[in-house]
Amino acid sequence: MTSVLGRFSGRTKLLWGVCVAGILAVALPTAASAPAAVNRKVVRYEVKIANSDIKAGGAKASVMAPKSVVRSVVTDYAKYGKVITKFEQARVVGKSGDRTDVYLQVPILKGAAKIWAVVRFDQPQRMEKSDVVRARMVKGNVKRLDAVWRIREIDQQNSELELELLIVPDMPAPRSLVVSEARGAAAKAVSDARREAERRQAAAK
Repeated sequence: MTSVLGRFSGRTKLLWGVCVAGILAVALPTAASAPAAVNRKVVRYEVKIANSDIKAGGAKASVMAPKSVVRSVVTDYAKYGKVITKFEQARVVGKSGDRTDVYLQVPILKGAAKIWAVVRFDQPQRMEKSDVVRARMVKGNVKRLDAVWRIREIDQQNSELELELLIVPDMPAPRSLVVSEARGAAAKAVSDARREAERRQAAAK
């Protein structure tokens, strides 16, 4: 009697094992096909720039919006003052062919000083899977101000937005502090642009 129950118990366990395996075989492909949780962290970094002793400050973040929507925010220069809150002032001041001149004013050193510059933005350029928008200072109260936006497609509904910002001040200042300011400004700009892109994407649905 005991041996019969033992055999029955073993068969029962085997049956349960087959059932569980079948359930997992159905469920696992569904879980694998679901998109991974989007990392919302804004990553800050610094990078060496050609012809500059000072590094650029950079930041990047994922955006829950298609690349085309993110690009529409990055190139909406007339609304920079409303979208990117780091800019105390931002306005379009002219056109030069397919380039756009934008006046920007940004506080630094915790408001102790202000940078102003007229920055010329080029048309977006396609580079591999990214759209790149480059900008260089035309005039201002710093020696150099360069900006590079990169918008990379992750999939049809998600993108990665990146900004590298080089500031070369026309005043004595510790390089580490200047780079830190650039990193912070880039992170704020990326965060604000992401919020606006996701707002536009939600409004379009």
